[in-house]
Amino acid sequence: MKLTCRHLSGATVITIAGQVDTTSSARLEDYIDEQRRRLDEHVIVDMSRLSFLDSSGLAVLLAAAALANAHGVGLHLAALQSMPARLLEITGALRAVTVYDHVEQAIAAIEDLDRVSPSESG
Repeated sequence: MKLTCRHLSGATVITIAGQVDTTSSARLEDYIDEQRRRLDEHVIVDMSRLSFLDSSGLAVLLAAAALANAHGVGLHLAALQSMPARLLEITGALRAVTVYDHVEQAIAAIEDLDRVSPSESG
């Protein structure tokens, strides 16, 4: 598994390449926690190069989604491949995340959300 990250205004984009399974899911969890600058910041996960996701990896993504939702933001999945998409579908996990066809679409949606309802309005 290879993980990379880039920071945008109001969002952290994490790209996962390879496979996430019981041997690597803890590393993914640590990486998400380390890369997130603030809890009230959206997280976009680019899954375009993720070939395999098991239940332990799914649990990491759902925990990240729950934490994001608790802070008024979301976990956004982009460019799902067929196997991870199927796992999300059959487990019902798609209800906990927002899915986009590609990262640029997720970024645009977050920018629209921030324009409508800035998280630091006062």
